Amino acid sequence: MKTSFGKRTLPLAMIAALAACAGGPQPPDWQLEAKGSMDRSVAAYMEGNSRVEMAELERARTQLTRSGRADLLATAELLHCATRVASLVMDEPCTGFEKLRPDATEAQRAYADYLKGQLQAQSVALLPEAQRAAAGGNAGALQGIADPLSKLVAAGVMLQTGKASPEVINQAIDTASVKGWRRPLLAWLGVQLRRAEQGGDTRAADQLRRRIELTQGTSAAARPPITKP
Repeated sequence: MKTSFGKRTLPLAMIAALAACAGGPQPPDWQLEAKGSMDRSVAAYMEGNSRVEMAELERARTQLTRSGRADLLATAELLHCATRVASLVMDEPCTGFEKLRPDATEAQRAYADYLKGQLQAQSVALLPEAQRAAAGGNAGALQGIADPLSKLVAAGVMLQTGKASPEVINQAIDTASVKGWRRPLLAWLGVQLRRAEQGGDTRAADQLRRRIELTQGTSAAARPPITKP
């Protein structure tokens, strides 16, 4: 199983690290089950289902500990934390990874610091190429990130470090919307709403409130009509 991040885009590379090596022999069941559980865990969180997310995460952890390899478990913990940054949950510590930090790879430690908005300049080279450009706060760099979760993570780090332009916010909203990821979509719409309110753009703010209600399923347009007997 290849665990090196190389130049691939995180966290897409994290998921791939839990999968079989391309063209190699059939991987052990625990590898396949760990990857499947992490895929489902990420999807559940982004869709707003925390119960399923945690259940699948625990299954992945159980499978990964069978390998006795801290770096593989660290990959899962970083992916778990990356979903928080993508959804702008910045106050939740990456506890699972920090316990493994001493035995994690240099690239994993750099990525963990990146998620916290605390990446040191000398560690930027340890990030994948697309994330390296995004770490500099370049909004155009997001266009070069194909993986939706990785794009949202990069945007989240930019917001955390005060480098998120309106273009970054728009890209994050569009990315979450296309994927149907309710949790990050609501978070980024909230950011856009606050900026509209602070800028005195009442028309845009009203439109954003309606979109937030629609996304939450609380607007009249989102509710099915009541059929009278």
